Amino acid sequence: MENLINKLQDMFAVKDVQDSKKNQILLTVKASKVPALLSFLKEFEGFKVLVMISSVDWIEIGKFQLSYIVNDPDKKNDLIIRAFISRKEASMISIHSLWGHASTFQREIKEMYGIDFPGSPRVDEPFLLEGWDDTPPMRRDFDTKKYSEETFFPRPGRESNDPAEYMKKRLYPDEK
Repeated sequence: MENLINKLQDMFAVKDVQDSKKNQILLTVKASKVPALLSFLKEFEGFKVLVMISSVDWIEIGKFQLSYIVNDPDKKNDLIIRAFISRKEASMISIHSLWGHASTFQREIKEMYGIDFPGSPRVDEPFLLEGWDDTPPMRRDFDTKKYSEETFFPRPGRESNDPAEYMKKRLYPDEK
């Protein structure tokens, strides 16, 4: 894959190349280059399968990381294409024209992180969170505890246990 990586560095200004494990390489590229890079990999380099798109919220630096995992089934190689976008203008070019199922990943990321993919089919329709009108729940500034306390009533009879002590009592009830 070394030849391919060199080619991608020349053509797409790829940086931060990391061998994450056998037959899998992580590349970082500017967000604006992602669609062209993925198109090139699909059309000319045998990376026919879009495995997934994921997101990470790097609230400390004000960015989202989008990772696109593509697979070459013939050579059994994976590439992870990573790009960073601003949290303030959380928008990314859609790649649904390359892989139709990309729109499903993009729709989920829009709902969970608030990242828009303009032009992606049904991207603005609810995916999992029908009627949700709060901060997207996977953003790190979403206060899970506060939401839970405001949304769900306390249930009487619940208690907290030290897991080690609880299992000891369950497994060895006669020991004191």
